[in-house]
Amino acid sequence: MRIIVAGGDGFCGWPTALYLSKQGHDVTIVDNLVRRKYDDELRSNSVTPIATLEDRVAKWKEVSGKEIKTFIGDLNHYDFLSEVFRQTEPEAFVHFAEQRSAPYSMIDREHAVYTQTNNVMGNLNVLYAIKEFAPECHLIKLGTMGEYGTPNIDIEEGYIEIEHKGRKDTLPYPKQPGSFYHLSKVHDSHNIMFACKIWGIRATDLNQGIVYGLHTAETRLDPMLVNRVDYDGVFGTALNRFVNQAAIGHDITVYGSGGQTRAFLNIEDTVRCVEIAAENPADQGEFRVFNQFTEWFSVQDLAERVQKIAKEEGLDTQVKKIENPRIENEDHYYNAVNTKLRDLGLEPHLLTDDVIRDILRTAVENKNRIIEENVLPSITWK
Repeated sequence: MRIIVAGGDGFCGWPTALYLSKQGHDVTIVDNLVRRKYDDELRSNSVTPIATLEDRVAKWKEVSGKEIKTFIGDLNHYDFLSEVFRQTEPEAFVHFAEQRSAPYSMIDREHAVYTQTNNVMGNLNVLYAIKEFAPECHLIKLGTMGEYGTPNIDIEEGYIEIEHKGRKDTLPYPKQPGSFYHLSKVHDSHNIMFACKIWGIRATDLNQGIVYGLHTAETRLDPMLVNRVDYDGVFGTALNRFVNQAAIGHDITVYGSGGQTRAFLNIEDTVRCVEIAAENPADQGEFRVFNQFTEWFSVQDLAERVQKIAKEEGLDTQVKKIENPRIENEDHYYNAVNTKLRDLGLEPHLLTDDVIRDILRTAVENKNRIIEENVLPSITWK
């Protein structure tokens, strides 16, 4: 299958591109390399040293014998995107190419506008490119469980049956996003659903939980193929941030009460979920939603698990609660449905002590790269 992985230089996109290539698909990466520029802007970095995209794909060809083509450019430039579609004739378009950080979107007006413009307009360009150049192409779009928020009812997979004044209908599940970033994902979902209805596009929205982990079988093949690990208060998600705090002997900092509960997913399952979606495409005109996660945990639970493994590794670290920089419910009901991907064959990799230990040991090996002042939050929702 001819597959474009947009955002293929990033944390989710890179291992996905390698995995799909290994499975025998004809993979093309499209990326504007802006994720690397965010590091420069924020004076941050990946804990693991990251090679250039050019060197990465060259090393992949060396170790696997398989070629991944690359196009460096921006989805917001429609002439560029049109040429990519003309040259590759994609059968599936995996869309990771969006600004993915809630804190980044909340820095100020400029970053909020950038996030929504980059994400929503880029996604609209992809929809128009599919309509114009590849109407049979299946859009596999990375959404987020954060679109739903934390309602006091069970979270269904995309849709909910409603009875109102004696009548019933199946409607999109209500959205309660918690940042300008999450709002951009909601706008994407609405635009994709509309495009499917009017143009007959086929699309799968993968509402992904928070991804953790580091290695996949493919990224382990050579140090130059290693994935990035973010730890800072802007791009570092809870588990990775806690692990890297422990690695340098810093307190593990929990926002507020720590009762915030979120859905989580191993990076090894991210790549498999994309494959499942590609091999089982949505029908023509269908906007399909999968909740892409395997477990859920509270922030406090994660912190205590990291502390336990750190102590087993000889690292003395304490769990400390700090003021929550976000505006969010800290203690709430959480129960989300995630059956569709399992029904199609997903066999989850769960969060074991060994998984945490693997990330921690990598962080310890590279702790000289961790910039200590970056492990605490610097952005508030207020």
